[in-house]
Amino acid sequence: MSHAYYQLPNGRVACIDGNCDFPSMDSALREPNGLIAIGGDLSLPRLLSAYRQGIFPWFSDGEPILWWSPDPRMVLFPDELKISNSLRKTLKKKKFEVRFNSAFREVVTACSSTLRDGQDGTWITQEIIDAYCALHQAGYAVSAESWLNGKLAGGCYGIKIGRMFYGESMFHHVTDASKVAFASLVEHLKSQGVGMIDCQMKTSHLASLGAREISRKEFMKELAIFCNNEA
Repeated sequence: MSHAYYQLPNGRVACIDGNCDFPSMDSALREPNGLIAIGGDLSLPRLLSAYRQGIFPWFSDGEPILWWSPDPRMVLFPDELKISNSLRKTLKKKKFEVRFNSAFREVVTACSSTLRDGQDGTWITQEIIDAYCALHQAGYAVSAESWLNGKLAGGCYGIKIGRMFYGESMFHHVTDASKVAFASLVEHLKSQGVGMIDCQMKTSHLASLGAREISRKEFMKELAIFCNNEA
């Protein structure tokens, strides 16, 4: 099925309503951040198709679904994880109990209420929460959680396909809780043979953990290896 297109000030973007698949990656707009398509849905097949092609949804309430593939792309190769001295001390003390997949919806919901620098609201809408919980139930979405005194203190979540992991968001209610969950998740993913963690776009926080930018071309090359290669 051929695409209809939306005309934007800096170019045109494909509409993927109905049965339309994603367009070629070459059609991604240079600004802002590689917008590649508009529309479609958040069904399990659509989301899995998107992630396998290096595309993710990111939109706010009241907007159509927007699909992105940034260039450059922020990634973390698990062996490059940086753990600060202070975080290392926290991990050694075992202040938090780390669990996996015991409170997935709670983690995503907590992430949805965490405001980010430069953002007026959250992109994790109820529609997103329900869609990613469906991914979790299907065995693709993973959460790592830090618990303190029986309460959820922080965590993170993402999507695992083959040996590829796509990080989505994290939150904390207690200092270092999200970092402990993330560091524990990286080690867990390493044990499962994951070779690359997608962090989407650059932030100073991600850079402090060892993530770095690579070109979309390099990202897609690595993705083809890891996403289609079961551990």
